[in-house]
Amino acid sequence: LLERAGLSRAQVLVAATSGAAFSCGREDLGKIEVNALADLIVVDGDPLADLAALEMLTVIIHDGQVVRNDLE
Repeated sequence: LLERAGLSRAQVLVAATSGAAFSCGREDLGKIEVNALADLIVVDGDPLADLAALEMLTVIIHDGQVVRNDLE
């Protein structure tokens, strides 16, 4: 919906991650750096080319632990 509203794909990704964390007052979320809380996903595709790539998860890291790894 954000893309349809005119945001670029990069802006959509920021809005869903660091932008959302900032809006909630959470400076420890939405970024990858020391002392930040991070859940990470690896996708099969380029979300900057097609946001549907975000649905093609290959690796999920939650709370520092790999909980899914389809690359092995």
